[in-house]
Amino acid sequence: MATKRSLATKLGVVAGFERPNAALEQYPTPPELAAHVVHLADLHGDVDGRTVIDLGAGTGMLALAAALRGPARVVGLELDGGALATARANERRVAASPPVHWVRGDATRPPLAVAEPATVVMNPPFGAQDGNRNADREFLAVASDLAAVSYSVHNAGSQEFVEAFATDEGGEVTHAFAAEFRIDAQFDHHTDAAREIDTEVYRIEWE
Repeated sequence: MATKRSLATKLGVVAGFERPNAALEQYPTPPELAAHVVHLADLHGDVDGRTVIDLGAGTGMLALAAALRGPARVVGLELDGGALATARANERRVAASPPVHWVRGDATRPPLAVAEPATVVMNPPFGAQDGNRNADREFLAVASDLAAVSYSVHNAGSQEFVEAFATDEGGEVTHAFAAEFRIDAQFDHHTDAAREIDTEVYRIEWE
């Protein structure tokens, strides 16, 4: 198995959003965080030979991280057509071997049916923008339907919510860790060139 550091290095070529949409909270997942999440998933046997689904794939960071760790296939589901075009270009840059299927659609109403046990990896909207409140709840609900296990990034302070939601849906949070998420200035309301925000990552096993 390649190291987490080498995975992050390979993901350094993944381009971000050309025209990020603030309403969709389109912030690219840092390669170091994507590598950490997927490395953990791989250590738990949740990637190799499995179907991996990235809900709200954006430009493909998490999907491509998974594709570099030997899954049977990867599905990247994204609503924004421009982001999907960038994701396809990023796939060529990363040159992963397993098939990656890019699907345009709403991650909260996915046009997918998966027969075999699947792993979901996702960095859903945190619900910081007007109209996006509880957005991560909708993504978790989809994960509970599609996946045997999911890995998701949430805003700091989400533990009580995530654990309660998982329990209500017959799931269980098995691992959680804190992680810094670097956001570079890309919208008019950003006053700093870059800032680090505190996030939390959860591994959930679903019935």
